Amino acid sequence: MGHDFILSQSDGRPMYLQIMEQIKLRIAVGDWQPGFKLPSIRELAVDAKVSVITIKRAYQDLENEGVIVTQQGKGSFVAAVDDLGSRLKEAELDQHLTQVMKTAKSLRLDVEELISRLRKRWPDA
Repeated sequence: MGHDFILSQSDGRPMYLQIMEQIKLRIAVGDWQPGFKLPSIRELAVDAKVSVITIKRAYQDLENEGVIVTQQGKGSFVAAVDDLGSRLKEAELDQHLTQVMKTAKSLRLDVEELISRLRKRWPDA
């Protein structure tokens, strides 16, 4: 128990998406390696204080994306896919960069201005 999922009612996204994001993040940073056994649906529902249906939806969508696999009677595991962590990390970063690019374009900033602002905010750049 105690999986430390942080869910927010004010996030605006459904809880199952927040759970999916946090599971992907743990895989992306290497905390959960391929073959790692995920908490049971009931266990995670109790820890995260959400319904079993919410966790079941998150696990089902992760399985549909090929991030996890479920073995009947054994549980759900991180899929044994080459570079899964790297792929999830790149997808997460690309999603945020796309949003930053859209915002910069709406503010009529060019790419050089955007890169310059990023460098100023990066502590070691």
